[in-house]
Amino acid sequence: MTEVLDLAKRLIAAPSVTPATGEVFDELEAMLAPLGFAVHRFRAGHAPEGPVENLFAIRPGPAGSKHFAFAGHLDVVPPGEGWTSGAFEPKVRSVPGGDLLYGRGAVDMKGSIACMVDAVAGIATDAGTISFIITGDEEGPAIFGTRALIDHMRETGHQPDLCLVGEPTSVHRLGDMMKIGRRGSLNIWLEVEGKEGHVAYPHLADNPIPKLVAMLAELDALVLDEGSDWFQPSNLEITDIEVGNPATNVIPHRATARLSIRFNDHHTGAELSERVIEIATRHGGAARPVISGEPFLTPPGQFSDIVAAAVAAETGLNPEPSTTGGTSDARFLRAVCPVIEFGLCNATMHKRDEAVAVEDLAVLTRIYRRIAMAALAS
Repeated sequence: MTEVLDLAKRLIAAPSVTPATGEVFDELEAMLAPLGFAVHRFRAGHAPEGPVENLFAIRPGPAGSKHFAFAGHLDVVPPGEGWTSGAFEPKVRSVPGGDLLYGRGAVDMKGSIACMVDAVAGIATDAGTISFIITGDEEGPAIFGTRALIDHMRETGHQPDLCLVGEPTSVHRLGDMMKIGRRGSLNIWLEVEGKEGHVAYPHLADNPIPKLVAMLAELDALVLDEGSDWFQPSNLEITDIEVGNPATNVIPHRATARLSIRFNDHHTGAELSERVIEIATRHGGAARPVISGEPFLTPPGQFSDIVAAAVAAETGLNPEPSTTGGTSDARFLRAVCPVIEFGLCNATMHKRDEAVAVEDLAVLTRIYRRIAMAALAS
């Protein structure tokens, strides 16, 4: 337990608010190189979403052996205020039930990456090829992170057979849930142009707000579906409305809004975009969609059985295969090979005083080692 705890502390102590760069990657490279990994670091992209630092590390096995990959991110969300101690000053405190390690990234997901490193330290090099796919921009725009790593793997011929993403998937206890898929994500910016004027002379103006309100009412009333075999119903949420009119006697010239749609496998991002564009146009407005990811599913089978068996061996739990929650970089990696997400309890992620049970770090290390060894032997 001491080894994985020390690794997690080292990663947490390197501040890495998205986009992460520099020191935290230095720490991970220093952990992997002594284990026989060839570490390649590179930056991709340009302003405003880049450049982004990425890391691909690989330890080749015998010729023709299976290739198993661990994937994740070193960047974290901003810590915010009100921490009991410094967000990047890892502290272990005793609480009823055991010890907790506090620090930004303890759960999401430096703790998991520490477990991955400690796990492979106990796997012989002749077991097969193991790689690490690590970005510094999962919590940000995610444009020049994992997608650039995928390009790098294709160019170098290092595409894995199976990939495990260490996102915090457990809910109540370590091991109670794994993610075998995710819904798609679509954001849409809406705009209605009008004509400004004095409120006393409305015939000389064109108020965009009623048009936007009518547009949003129609969109909000949509029932996209009732769910599918593995996915919950799709949902459309209005996330912002803005006019920015400081005057009480002026009809504004523009009104804008923003939507977020999380959608299942009944839809594609393009189809939903076209649907919203049609509604916006009909109400005299315009829509600009940005598709963050399509829905995906790794059907239950050999890979999920490997994960479930490893979890059961260490915890006695049978993890629920789920597609709930937000998006992750698995939405990109699924284009390379089958991918499953499994990691720590997610109760404190993105919160102040984020913390992981120290015992969970030790257990997750053993689970990851079992998964990797079974995947390489499959």
